[in-house]
Amino acid sequence: MSKPLPTILRTHVTALRALLVLTVILGIAYPLLITGISQVAFDDKANGSIVTSDGKQVGSSLIGQSFDLPKANPDDPKEESRPDPKWFQPRPSANGYAGDNSGASNLGPNSEDLLKAVDERRAAVAAFDGVDPATVPADALTASGSGLDPHISAAYAEEQVDRVAKTRGLPVETVKHLVDEYTEGRSAGFLGNEGVNVVLLNKALSEQK
Repeated sequence: MSKPLPTILRTHVTALRALLVLTVILGIAYPLLITGISQVAFDDKANGSIVTSDGKQVGSSLIGQSFDLPKANPDDPKEESRPDPKWFQPRPSANGYAGDNSGASNLGPNSEDLLKAVDERRAAVAAFDGVDPATVPADALTASGSGLDPHISAAYAEEQVDRVAKTRGLPVETVKHLVDEYTEGRSAGFLGNEGVNVVLLNKALSEQK
């Protein structure tokens, strides 16, 4: 008859068995099961809601991006980006829409820096879109909490219609129709306001002849 293992050794063997079983179940089987379900039921969302144009990946419908003119000197970090007038412009972002660095500016309503930035943005947006500064929507002046939101208000999208249509040589009604088509309702039917996904809108715009 074999001699039983010491109590302390039996305890360690039992713990090791439990670790191996839980590793297989929770570290391998469960992740594979959830991944399989997500790929079957939510293929687009599970893979990042990637937006493609002409067979190329151009972004994600979940993350905003800038639509700027090419820099005169791409290697100059001090050269400021300039918005491209042929695209609908997103709201400001405190982190340049960097997915690995989401967050807001953390500037409060009494911050002089924030108030100055809002005034400068108001003047710049009004001049860019050719509208009265008093009519510029709030989301054109302030960043979202995450700095990644791809949506703008319907009012801000409508403000840009004339400028985009003129720059692209498209009928205003055509561009207005695109804005209406990509205007999304309130979350759950009553939360927030109607919004327009700029990434999807600009993709549709690029496909206009």
